[in-house]
Amino acid sequence: MPEQPGDWAPADFERHGRDLLEMIRDHFESIRQVPVTVPCGSAELLASLGTELPETGEDFGRILAETRELVIPYLVQWNHPSFHGYFANSASFPGILAETLTAALNVNAMLWKSAPAASALERVVLSWIARMTGYPEDADGVLVNGASLATLYALAAARDAALGEDARVLGIAGRDVPALRIYTSDQAHSSVDKAAITLGLGQANVVRLASDEHYRLQPRALDEAIRRDLAAGARPVAVIATVGTTSVGAADPIADIARVCEQHRVWLHADAAYGGFWRLAPSLADAAENLAGADSMVVNPHKCLFVPMEATALYCRRRGALARTFRLVPEYLSSPQDADTIDYMDMSPQLGRSFRALKLWWVIRSFGRLGLASRLEHAVTLASWLRHEAAQHPDWRCPVSSIYPLVCLRYEPERFPARDPLTETDRRKALDALNAEIIRTVNASGAAFLSHAVVGDEYVIRVSIGNIHTMHADVERLWRLLTDTAERLGAET
Repeated sequence: MPEQPGDWAPADFERHGRDLLEMIRDHFESIRQVPVTVPCGSAELLASLGTELPETGEDFGRILAETRELVIPYLVQWNHPSFHGYFANSASFPGILAETLTAALNVNAMLWKSAPAASALERVVLSWIARMTGYPEDADGVLVNGASLATLYALAAARDAALGEDARVLGIAGRDVPALRIYTSDQAHSSVDKAAITLGLGQANVVRLASDEHYRLQPRALDEAIRRDLAAGARPVAVIATVGTTSVGAADPIADIARVCEQHRVWLHADAAYGGFWRLAPSLADAAENLAGADSMVVNPHKCLFVPMEATALYCRRRGALARTFRLVPEYLSSPQDADTIDYMDMSPQLGRSFRALKLWWVIRSFGRLGLASRLEHAVTLASWLRHEAAQHPDWRCPVSSIYPLVCLRYEPERFPARDPLTETDRRKALDALNAEIIRTVNASGAAFLSHAVVGDEYVIRVSIGNIHTMHADVERLWRLLTDTAERLGAET
């Protein structure tokens, strides 16, 4: 017999929802006993989850139990106080609850008339974020799902600004168009190359300039590269400056780069996905880069503001530039506008848009600017403590420093390896392998999760601190784990 149409009864939904919230509460009450990651082979995992397509509905209690037993343990627990890989992020409890309500309402925030309050809240939170990051509040803004796509959208607008309206209508393929060049540092995110590939500019036209001794884009080298390309008949499209690079947390000098871009009339995009919010921390207020000079800018609340993924804010102070690239209104989407309405579908290629603003509104209101600032300052303090401990230890060093709570470490015991003297190159390779094994061993233990970078020609351990649940005891525990693991592995080698 076919199943009856319709959804669960609202009372059943509430009952199952209470069971889910209880499970989440239990998870976080015992979070420090939960392994950050559990090793599991891909074949084993697929075998446990790859059941047959269910023909009839199953009991939700069973679904929830199997989620708890078969799925959650084999995730990497990003929302864990001992997750320090990549860029640590957080989903705070207000944000988690907001996501629940957003899913329940399931509105499409594409047009003002399709979700008026969603569009109004998006405008409100974009203004708040601009104020927190120091970007002009009158800039155009839009919430998107990630910084990689935000950079793509900004570069699409920069391309059209460089080529004029013909680029939008006629494209660039098969036309007499000069080589279109994008400039960035050798430390910039891979999303820059992906954007060049997607936009048809070509990866070969991404000019990656050597960074300075602090891993920053050099304004003089940028100016020289643009001049060379202009002399050769190429057309500069955009410069991407990074505030909070992925490998080491470096920040390009925005003001100096902006002057070069203004001189050559080249679009400046600031990738501040990680670094944009840290000016809120009192100790970094004067040290953080001023983002106001960038033509466009991206920041990630889901990295630093304790907002669940996905939540990214893209801004453009060239008013109307995003809409000139992306606005396309078929008749069925036409709607009246006044001076206060915004159709956010005009600012990116995306038509179906979730109600991202609600979780930002809830989180910012729940903690307030001062509460967010104190939590960011807490992460900065924890990172400073870890750097100090490493600096005091004879076998550890920090190859590069950052104002942000991203700590790069390298284990270099003086008497390693304990065999015949090696060349400096062979010793470096042996130390690279040792540091890689330290990460592998720590991650396999489930007690913490780390990632790595290559700084210069050295393999380093990256410790990203920023989860809302991370406390001083967690970082102390990590440091003991690192030192104990390193000493044991070093002695065994």
